[in-house]
Amino acid sequence: MANANAFAALADPTRREVFERLARGPRSVGELAQGLPVSRPAVSQHLKVLKEAGLVTDRPEGARRVYQIDPQGLGQIRAWLDRFWEAALEAFKAEVEREDPEGTNP
Repeated sequence: MANANAFAALADPTRREVFERLARGPRSVGELAQGLPVSRPAVSQHLKVLKEAGLVTDRPEGARRVYQIDPQGLGQIRAWLDRFWEAALEAFKAEVEREDPEGTNP
């Protein structure tokens, strides 16, 4: 399951922090590494894992690479989570209708 790789990638706190920083916009490795308790090479390794999980993409910009969140990968996670949300809403609706079949209770 592709989502399993994404969740496994995001299980690491440093990768989550890198991912959250990318949510604010595209960044280079150097920009992402600022303020993190790990080296730039370590950030590069974390980005590699996120990229392999389908969560980020990169593009060359001069002599550096710029990373950003991959909307397609994020969309797959959201679609997977939405299934649970939809099921929860349906269960809630069914329970309300069971308790008030006439729909008279405001």
